[in-house]
Amino acid sequence: MNLSSLCQRDILSVSSEASVQKAAELMRVNHVGALALTDPEDPARVVGVVTDRDLVVNLLAQGRLPGELPIGAYSHAQLIGVPGSATVHEAIAAMQKHGVRRVFVTEPNGRLLGLLSMDDVLRALADDLSGLSQALRMGIDLESTRTSPMFNPNELAGGMYLAQHEP
Repeated sequence: MNLSSLCQRDILSVSSEASVQKAAELMRVNHVGALALTDPEDPARVVGVVTDRDLVVNLLAQGRLPGELPIGAYSHAQLIGVPGSATVHEAIAAMQKHGVRRVFVTEPNGRLLGLLSMDDVLRALADDLSGLSQALRMGIDLESTRTSPMFNPNELAGGMYLAQHEP
């Protein structure tokens, strides 16, 4: 499974010059933890990413007021991207290497395709593990229907019986 099938293609964005309040409101209303920040001169160009965690760690925990600076001041300008053809393993490696919880997914021409979060990866892995668990259960069920008991006490001659001794 490649990342192009796992990533969220509808990326919520806001201008890097927008207010912190506007960005936080967009996150709340849309139930997302990250926004792509766009160039005010070219709204199609992503220049950063800001997360709900950034707002807590870099704004609130430092005693800053939300109106002091635009949202772009609290963003990550280093955009971490992986190709849509990459594997989940490669996405995890990129997240680990850069210490991030989300990566942008790109098309072969470098154009932005979507955003992949740890939640997306965990959901995909959980689905795979569930499938493996179901396969194991089905195999056990099939095995149970195909095998017969190795010992049938009714087949013993001469009235013999089998006694079980506990230690």
